[in-house]
Amino acid sequence: MTLLLLAHFAAAAVAPGLAKLLNRRAFLVLALVPAAAFAWLLAQTGDVTAGRSIVEDIAWVPSLGMDFALRLGTLQWLLGLLVTGVGALALLYCAWYFKPDDPSLWRFTGVFTAFAGAMLGLVLADNLLALYIFWELTTVFSYTLIGHNPVRSANRRSATQALLVTTFGGLAMLIGTVIIGETSSYTISEMLASPPPAGALTTTAALLVLVGALTKSAQVPFHFWLPGAMAAPTPVSAYLHAASMVKAGIYLILLLEPIFADVPGWRPVLLVLGLWTMILGGWRALRQDDIKLLLAYGTVSQLGFMTVLAGVGTQAAGLAALALVLSHALFKSVLFFSVGIIDKGTGTRDLTQLHGLGRTAPVLATAATLSAASMAGLPPLVGFVAKESALTAVIESAHGPLSTTTGWLAVVGLVTGSVLTVAYSARFVWGAFATKGATGAAPSPTPFAAPHALLIAPVLLSLTTLASGFFGDPLTKLFHPYTETLPGAEPEHLALWHGLTPALGLTVVAIVAGLLLFVGRAPFARVQAALPEVVNAERVYQRFMKALDRFAVEVTALAQGGSLPTYLGAIFLVVILLPGVVAATALPGTEVRLWDTFSQAAVGLFVIAAAILAVRGRNRLQSVMFVGLTGYGLALLFHLHGAPDLALTQVLVETFSLVLFVLVLRMLPQDFRRRPRSGRRSRRRLWRLALAGTMGAAISILTVVAANARIHEPISKAFPEQAYDFGHGQNVVNVTLVDIRAWDTLGEISVLVAAATGIASLVFVRTQDVERSWTRRRNQGPVTASLPRERRSVILETATRLVFHVMIALSLYLLFSGHNQPGGGFAGGLVLGLALLVRYLAGGRAELDRAAPVSAGLVLGAGLVVAALSALAPLAFGGTVLQSAVVQFDVPVWGHVKLVTAMFFDIGVYLIVIGLALDVVRSLGAGVDKQAEEDGATA
Repeated sequence: MTLLLLAHFAAAAVAPGLAKLLNRRAFLVLALVPAAAFAWLLAQTGDVTAGRSIVEDIAWVPSLGMDFALRLGTLQWLLGLLVTGVGALALLYCAWYFKPDDPSLWRFTGVFTAFAGAMLGLVLADNLLALYIFWELTTVFSYTLIGHNPVRSANRRSATQALLVTTFGGLAMLIGTVIIGETSSYTISEMLASPPPAGALTTTAALLVLVGALTKSAQVPFHFWLPGAMAAPTPVSAYLHAASMVKAGIYLILLLEPIFADVPGWRPVLLVLGLWTMILGGWRALRQDDIKLLLAYGTVSQLGFMTVLAGVGTQAAGLAALALVLSHALFKSVLFFSVGIIDKGTGTRDLTQLHGLGRTAPVLATAATLSAASMAGLPPLVGFVAKESALTAVIESAHGPLSTTTGWLAVVGLVTGSVLTVAYSARFVWGAFATKGATGAAPSPTPFAAPHALLIAPVLLSLTTLASGFFGDPLTKLFHPYTETLPGAEPEHLALWHGLTPALGLTVVAIVAGLLLFVGRAPFARVQAALPEVVNAERVYQRFMKALDRFAVEVTALAQGGSLPTYLGAIFLVVILLPGVVAATALPGTEVRLWDTFSQAAVGLFVIAAAILAVRGRNRLQSVMFVGLTGYGLALLFHLHGAPDLALTQVLVETFSLVLFVLVLRMLPQDFRRRPRSGRRSRRRLWRLALAGTMGAAISILTVVAANARIHEPISKAFPEQAYDFGHGQNVVNVTLVDIRAWDTLGEISVLVAAATGIASLVFVRTQDVERSWTRRRNQGPVTASLPRERRSVILETATRLVFHVMIALSLYLLFSGHNQPGGGFAGGLVLGLALLVRYLAGGRAELDRAAPVSAGLVLGAGLVVAALSALAPLAFGGTVLQSAVVQFDVPVWGHVKLVTAMFFDIGVYLIVIGLALDVVRSLGAGVDKQAEEDGATA
């Protein structure tokens, strides 16, 4: 199972390249990945039927109880088949749906495949934290898929709306997940065996998790995001909003039903919101002329139906819920695929503009009609089997666990929703395929032309819909291991015929009433139009977001006045009044050792003197130089304290920062502005002096108190031994970064990449400048010197060309020797960054481009990919994430070589630092040069 997930994400990683190489045919290759997962899941049918669970458990963060645990049971098997099967067909469908020259294929292929992998991970996860991570991944990927066309405001608005609503639910779910995990267990199978203790905390946690499930599955009052998401391409709707993403909430409810069914509030919330959603969705579907929106509201209605069954919580209701999940995924995917074909073939989805497609596209019409009949609950389709089973379960629930009144109210609600379902199913078939004409004369059919290959997915799924209706008994056996975990009597098996039962009678009533409602659609539409909307959830959301934006503007105007001293003053005051005061109360009784040697004291006095001179300086460059001296003094203190690796890194960082300061100062006046003294200015000066002094004292006190607060032996004392035993290196600092604390480093380099992106966005405001730094640098023509002759220095240029290659060699030496000697990927990357900086100082931006004819984004991305792959590589050999190993071999002439695999992670760090340095030099150096030239030319 782990390999199947990795295969999805690996395919997503290479998908953009495949799309560039194969164009639309890349979808055919990518479809093989979910198809392989589908085949593997089918092969496990025997184990699932026998009630045996397949489990994989990989230690992730054992100290926090975080294991990457996967489990395949009945529920996971069913959802996994839908996710992979419909996913493979959706990718197949995409190969003929998109235009060959669609410029966004490279992005869409990767995100769609990654979503399929995240959805499969969500279904298989047996750890609540892992499930939550996959849950949020589906949210992020769906945001990108819905916003597929960022040029259209509808896509952007709908994607943001879906993201905000589902993220809100996800945050509530995270809180509930943590509460459950800390009071019981994070492992779902363990909770099934031993549920959390009853109490207010468990109730709160269960309802918070339920909020996440309800938002994901578009239940009232969160239902409005799903119709808005129809701005996405049709394959996205067919997959996300029929077979996968919207089923995630239903899956979570069904998964936790055996655990929380009796928690106060669980069942009432599901029943009330489910019935409300079912009826509201059906009501709104009958008002739509866009057949895709009609299906969207129909999906909302059907999700409400499933929620009601999950809320009943008996064995019969559980069986019906699984049957409905299966049937809905099949028929709704077909219908969305059909809408995509109609839209592509005619250019419209307006049912008032569609005429006679049943004659021009008979195969499509047959497949869609079968699926619509299944949605309406007509025999002999699987939708009929599921609906009759659902009605039977709810009728029985009136005798327990629901009260008689509640049970029969639920029955009335389901029948009402079913009447609406039949009506909008008939409306869909009539609107999409019927020949319309008031006079009886058949108008000419709507022109239609679409690739025949698009029919593969809907035809296969509609045949499955038809065949599944005859396999009620096998499906009952397959679903039995799940249903037996629920309370209540064992249900009747799924079948087309149970005799003359109340459920059959109610089904007939729903079908007849729904057809009559469709026949009387014109007067019913007038009734709908006459009735006022009491509450519009989407309008409430929009008003709330508008009020929130306005509140943010007001707060920003109040707190962000544009004064940097004000911002710093506020931060300093908070530090002084909160942690500073608390630390001051703990200061008595602390011990302070000022220095170990007089040389440390001398360096400390030097740093203090440089800091005072930096404050007193009137020239900006002079002050920056003194600030740099404080950094070099700190490096000297590191060296005197026995930390040459830290000293080396501090010197390199300080040197790079110092030069960048100088580059920025070119755009500022040479001297600080002198203002005539006055009483008010003197008071402000004294206030700033007092604030700065108090802040310095607070930081000093915090440092002393923190150093004295330790009550346990520091774990770092074991680092030297651990660095050599399992890190296989003698440089403790570097081994800590790439092995012992590699998770921290992975997070930090991700932040570095984000920071580089921010720098490019802030400095390169002009589009051409962004492309200059972050796109491929080719076809530049001959590179000429960009510095004016009067600014060039022959000595500097000659020295630079002599030193440049030496610095490159030094950076590589630091990279490869850093595991045992001072250095490492970070220090090596800084040296190479300084080398590029020297080339820029000597010859300007043209010289920099000649030295590094590559985009900063490419280097940053390559570094992050190398680091991530080296972190995941041990999994392929049975190890854990970021586990390192040592390989020893002999090379002729060279001799014995000892290679530690953590070096590859260090190479990723090395590339990221180089990319960051290149981006910073291009932005603060070359970018500022270009903007200055353009401003001068304009002036």
